[in-house]
Amino acid sequence: MEPHDKQVPLDKQTLAQQAYDKALQYELDYGCCPQCVLAAIQETVGVIDDSVIKASHGLSGGGGLMGQGACGALTGGLVALSAKRGRDRDKLDKGRFISNFKKGRELVERFRQEFGGVTCEQLQQCFTGRTYDMWNEAEYKAFDAARGQQCARATATVTKWVVEML
Repeated sequence: MEPHDKQVPLDKQTLAQQAYDKALQYELDYGCCPQCVLAAIQETVGVIDDSVIKASHGLSGGGGLMGQGACGALTGGLVALSAKRGRDRDKLDKGRFISNFKKGRELVERFRQEFGGVTCEQLQQCFTGRTYDMWNEAEYKAFDAARGQQCARATATVTKWVVEML
């Protein structure tokens, strides 16, 4: 390969913006915020394999579409951080790997500051003025219409932050 044929590595800010753009579009097109976070990170910086994306599916909508748990975008971000920085299976007896928890805490605090809460229901309230039963078809449609691009923006923002943190 000739020197001029080498690709210049993208800087972290460029990668973070690419990840943001991908996550935003994936959430708008497909939904399931944790999967959108993880797929965008996988495509921009690696770290995530397909089984992790699949495993995150049930985290959407605060877990099982129930709303009371953490926002799926936030949990997707925490999973991505842990995929890179977390404790391996063969090291369960080697301590808690507190540095990963510190990064996770940083992400959660930043998310709370930016979006006004951490649970799916808190975000529903902030974004639309009310909460929704996502297992009721009419309620879910009402939520989908009322939220506009706000969930996609949260998904994309988390994705960008995580790429910057990795």
